[in-house]
Amino acid sequence: MISGSVLPPPKAYSSAPVTSTNTGNSQILTEAGNSLKHPTGPEFQFHANEGTYVLRDDFQLATPPPHPSEAPTASTNPLSTSIPPLVSGTRLSIIITSDKKAPPVLYNLNTSVPNFSTYSIKEQEESRPSQDTNANSSDVVSQPLSTGSDKKAPAFGSTNVYLNAGNGVKEGAKRKKPKTNMMKTSSSFVSRVVPHEALSRRLNERDPDSMLAFANINRSLQWLDLTSSSYFKSEHLTKILFTKAHMLCHDLNIVTKGSNHLDLVAGSSLADIVWYEPFSVRYNRINKNGMINPSPVIDVKWIPGSENLFLAAHLDGNLIVYDKERDDAVFVPENGLANGFGKIDGDGATMLRINKSINSTNQKTNPVASWKISDQKINSFSFSPDCQHLAVASQDGSLRIIDYLKEKLLDLFRSYYGGLTCVCWSPDGKYVLSGGQDDLITIWSLAERRIVARCPGHTAFVSAVAFDPWRCNQKNYRFGSVGEDGKLLLWDFNYNTLSKPKAVVERLRNSITSSVPLTRHRTDSLQTSRLRSNSSLTTNGTPNSDEVEHPMISRTQTAELPPVMTKTISDDPLCGLSFQEDCIVTSCSVGHVRIWNRPKEGTGEP
Repeated sequence: MISGSVLPPPKAYSSAPVTSTNTGNSQILTEAGNSLKHPTGPEFQFHANEGTYVLRDDFQLATPPPHPSEAPTASTNPLSTSIPPLVSGTRLSIIITSDKKAPPVLYNLNTSVPNFSTYSIKEQEESRPSQDTNANSSDVVSQPLSTGSDKKAPAFGSTNVYLNAGNGVKEGAKRKKPKTNMMKTSSSFVSRVVPHEALSRRLNERDPDSMLAFANINRSLQWLDLTSSSYFKSEHLTKILFTKAHMLCHDLNIVTKGSNHLDLVAGSSLADIVWYEPFSVRYNRINKNGMINPSPVIDVKWIPGSENLFLAAHLDGNLIVYDKERDDAVFVPENGLANGFGKIDGDGATMLRINKSINSTNQKTNPVASWKISDQKINSFSFSPDCQHLAVASQDGSLRIIDYLKEKLLDLFRSYYGGLTCVCWSPDGKYVLSGGQDDLITIWSLAERRIVARCPGHTAFVSAVAFDPWRCNQKNYRFGSVGEDGKLLLWDFNYNTLSKPKAVVERLRNSITSSVPLTRHRTDSLQTSRLRSNSSLTTNGTPNSDEVEHPMISRTQTAELPPVMTKTISDDPLCGLSFQEDCIVTSCSVGHVRIWNRPKEGTGEP
């Protein structure tokens, strides 16, 4: 064999910024710190209708090396079957403890459509009454359903006296914190905790309106202050390194947030869920060692309006409601069935199977409720602004709309092809966005129970979608998306921006010889198209409440929406997107977090 013709062995570790030192026969891996840059130039800008966005900060979060107990050995075997740990890139969440910069409230119970009215999109736009989009944001925290209407959906589980017994915080009382001091714990679950050397001083001196961020990347969870001075901005407030668990997701509770208290839950690859309070550096483990469900936690979110309850999506297709203060117990489904999956009337429509109801009388231990919705992975879920509906995106290519107060599956929509990877609601609760492995964003109308439009523009899997509440009003919606192609796309959506479906255009072209007037024929064609693309409407245009599963609709039968801005901002796959009042925040799979300044109001300049 000729020297030099053999490929070198792969690196023992990824491109994470680590250094190594040798001590005897062992190697100690030392993690590098975060870095911060402020690059300039036209390649670090992008233009939209409102002006130019400019990159303000470019963070590189330190990616921790594998724990010494799991350090991989170099292998030259290309057919190696070793399974790497489950990872999710960089998940970033942002919270501002004061309410001055909270997003505007667009949801109004008087104009919501939880019962799926049959208004068309155009009729909704024309009949939508005006409302104050600058409502007091403090109402979002204290009364998340109050927007000037006396109608309120009941809180999740409020009708179960067994669940509510002993819950709640009395006025003036201190909020409960986790039991275990993370700095002093002897548990092998936590490898080490690295607080900033001047943590107390930095917390005391920080601006109440500062933008706090939490980021999980591989086996670390970092707490950052993104509005501190440049000297400290790249330095974490606290960094937690876990031994073997990779943190895959986390969420902050806006109900219990305060200037010196935050409740965070984080789901891991080992199925453990961590309830963490960063100010006191205390934590509890829920679903410890997978006692209730042994599969990894892919997504986790606090239930709107609840201080204690949160929902976790597991890899095996289960949605489980946990209480942060309840103990765990070995879980056996109360319906007496195994953990398989059922069908509805043999027609192939997947059902929501209740393994434990929120109304169960057995509420002494976790779980509070458990629902099986699929045999495949749940990739993402999102709560609606009306605090009643849940949108779930799954690897089986299904978008499910669930009334989680009634524990009932309402609708099941199919992707064009492949799995659905992300989902979110419009600020007024009328539309749902989903992104998937078909490289498309799909807009679904809850009023018409159908696809409104498909949005082509990405050239790889879509990884995150989000609405920009500061640029949404009664008639126009701005949303963004990022994907594994490294692109950030912005979209403006209203009735006038939608193109006609290709099938309708073809019918119109072929109808020139018809004796029916063109305007009448166009109306009939559009109506026919809508009926064909929506199995939930009967022949007289009324909702068919018996239909749950909707067929996949051809792209020729749906309108398309083009993006208003496309920009490749990363050489690595993007995985996170967040809109803030003065900036847009993006994150990629290897720890790059970028903050883009919005244009100044009325000037078009950043």
